[in-house]
Amino acid sequence: MKDIFDKIRENKGPLGQYSNVGHGYFFFPKLEGELSNRMQFRGKDVLVWSLNNYLGLANHPEIREVDAKAAAEYGMGYPMGARMMSGNSNYHEQLEADLSAYVKKEDTILLNYGYQGMASAVDALTDRSDVIVYDSEAHACIMDGMRMHVGKRFVYQHNDIESLKVQLERATKLVEGTNGGILVITEGVFGMAGDQGKLKEIVDLKGQYDFRLFVDDAHGIGTMGATGAGTGEHQGCMDGIDVYFGTFAKSFASIGAFISSEEKIIEYMRYNTRSQIFAKSLPMPLVLGAIKRLEMMRTQPEHKENLWKIVNLLQSKLRENGFNLGRTNSPVTPVFFNGGPFEAANVILDLRENHGIFCSMVIYPVVPKDTIMLRLIPTAVHTEEDVNYTIEIFNKVQQKLKDGHYAKDRIVYA
Repeated sequence: MKDIFDKIRENKGPLGQYSNVGHGYFFFPKLEGELSNRMQFRGKDVLVWSLNNYLGLANHPEIREVDAKAAAEYGMGYPMGARMMSGNSNYHEQLEADLSAYVKKEDTILLNYGYQGMASAVDALTDRSDVIVYDSEAHACIMDGMRMHVGKRFVYQHNDIESLKVQLERATKLVEGTNGGILVITEGVFGMAGDQGKLKEIVDLKGQYDFRLFVDDAHGIGTMGATGAGTGEHQGCMDGIDVYFGTFAKSFASIGAFISSEEKIIEYMRYNTRSQIFAKSLPMPLVLGAIKRLEMMRTQPEHKENLWKIVNLLQSKLRENGFNLGRTNSPVTPVFFNGGPFEAANVILDLRENHGIFCSMVIYPVVPKDTIMLRLIPTAVHTEEDVNYTIEIFNKVQQKLKDGHYAKDRIVYA
């Protein structure tokens, strides 16, 4: 027998193995100052492209005022307890009603955290007789939800409708003659590559197959669609989405999430979603803050317009300069370079230490070997100057990579 702690000490995991050299810099970095396009990192001013503050609401004066007043009036404790027991309020129910109207669904349930709520919702909606069919690039919260699923699950190749059909055929044969059903799970906007899920094409398959569709639209709510109501609105198929998930952690610049669906499904989820039944209710300042944020998203379209002005400018200039943005068709902006993990580390050091640009880096196994992905998140508070400067520096980085500047046996700063 082996001590559990001994196993942990010997194997820190795929990311933890780098903690000795990367902690506080590549992992768990500390950005300080007001959440905006420019912040401080290790005492230096940096241009930040790593925050999901899409609409720039995090430090908007109207938002800060509501947040401060709500915290002063209620504190962070009220209401105490899980909503089922003692943590409900008129404001929680108002927010749910407002969200339902926004995404055009019958009813909504609030979630304390998006990640735990999504995982628990997958568990609540299915039992051992049901089959889940999911996109191969589904977010980790979806994958963790399926770990709790005791029934069958089939994966289809990312955004590949023909692959989805094959898996739907398998699932259909499996549930025939049983009490089981089929739940298809995908995303509105895939947060790493930035491409939209093929929601309209998936909805159209309902004419051939019997299934329900669950869409994680964490990156779509507030950014996609004419009113910002999400990727389903953008693609004109919101009615075909049976269960719709949105988070407060991105466009809303807060904490929490929600799921919207038909009334009886949400009623079931209120009494069967374990992560909500046994967890404390969302604190009142977060609820009142979300009500205000939603109001501004509905009545102040300029925030989304400013976001897309920067998105279009950044992505068009990157492409004009020959950069590979992969398959993105959303605000999420991945930029791909050729290089290994050591070169990637040097690129990030150069960007942060010499050029004052802070963005996220993704390497193998998330992307193919010898590929570096720098992931940029444009927001409504970025400027044309920010875009132009970033293009200038990225051109220099691209040339340094070609010249082998970063391919050294040590970390370099210049």
